Amino acid sequence: MGESLTPQLVVSFAQAFATYLGSGDVLVGRDTRSSGPMVKDGVFAGLLSAGCRPVDLGVCPTPTILIQTAHSDATGAICITASHNPANWNALKFVGPGGVFLDSHEAFALLDIYHQGEFARCANTDIAEPERLDGAVEFHREKVLQFLDTELIRDKRFNVVVDCCDAAASVAAPELLGNLGAGVTELYCDFSDTFPRGSEPVPENLAALCEAVRRESADVGFALDPDGDRLALVDENGRAVSEEYTLVLVVDYLLGKKVGTVVTNVCTTRAVDDVASQYGARVVRTKVGEINVTRALVQRDGVVGGEGNGGVIIPDIHPCRDALAGMGVILELMAASGQKLSELVAAMPRYKMYKTKIACSPSKALRVVGELKRRYADRPVSMLDGINIEWDESWVSVRPSNTEPIIRVVAEARTATEAQDLAGHIVSEIEDLIP
Repeated sequence: MGESLTPQLVVSFAQAFATYLGSGDVLVGRDTRSSGPMVKDGVFAGLLSAGCRPVDLGVCPTPTILIQTAHSDATGAICITASHNPANWNALKFVGPGGVFLDSHEAFALLDIYHQGEFARCANTDIAEPERLDGAVEFHREKVLQFLDTELIRDKRFNVVVDCCDAAASVAAPELLGNLGAGVTELYCDFSDTFPRGSEPVPENLAALCEAVRRESADVGFALDPDGDRLALVDENGRAVSEEYTLVLVVDYLLGKKVGTVVTNVCTTRAVDDVASQYGARVVRTKVGEINVTRALVQRDGVVGGEGNGGVIIPDIHPCRDALAGMGVILELMAASGQKLSELVAAMPRYKMYKTKIACSPSKALRVVGELKRRYADRPVSMLDGINIEWDESWVSVRPSNTEPIIRVVAEARTATEAQDLAGHIVSEIEDLIP
């Protein structure tokens, strides 16, 4: 923050967004990063100057902002967050009137307005007064509770440890768990402008949560990312579960209640397909990115979707990644099954994933993908997002980054060694192809 996301850039993008929307209320919420208040002031200035009225939601999870947008008269929203990135980062996420992020076409239109620099101008006498809206978190919580079998969960009186990384969900998550009758131990649940652990809810960042679960003899541990849209699990033995399996467990449980289409991205574990096949359910794969999964879920009237980074999307609550919804469904699954989390995870199809990246210019990355398509013409391949190459019990994804001069390589197989070996083989081929 301050090097690339400058105050001038913030104001200009807010002006561009207000010009894109035309007029109306724009909800604004943020996470706890120290740059948040400054960025919010810039967003307010840009919106006001171009004829929109900012409505301040304060510090709250990203899904809270999306849900509130969909159930208000707002023409859009801006989320001030860098999501799972470190605390010194910040960013703007733009939301349309339906409470979903702008898709690629809408984002292109916004960027065109920004680059043209021809923003709407509001006369001094027409500048609106910013408003404050309280209750968005409570509204979000009620939406989640309405979806769940709350009595079933409350009867179990689960003992839960929740780690919110001292960020946006630090109030919302413990309160939801309390409403579900759980005994709650809070870990890193204070609003803070620094994060006490690595911001991604991946196993290597969850040592303190694992220890707290063991110390408290808890039934489950929940870990959220800084803006509250991704969820990872720790079982009752204090063992971190791969974030890929948050979605797998939710898909298995919800398909058991209602069979329908599942949507996820091309880099999510194949365990989702294995689970869905047990119910005769179809899995639709999309490009990486929440908005791609969300759009497909809505278009196909899907039952559940998400991404393998712990992002669970339940359209009946709202079509967005939502860690609060994920927590509720996991507790309902545990209550309905009568099983411990470790038992539920052990019953799921088992795969291991390995991820790496290679420095490569965008033009060379495109040539690499084309050459891999030629080399693996005898294999099932998908060119939806880079290239995915499939084998009977493994697959590899080679995907040029949209934001960095790198190629991302993701491999999955039955064992960690097989996944790493497959990725290593593909990386060697890519390196040979890069002059």
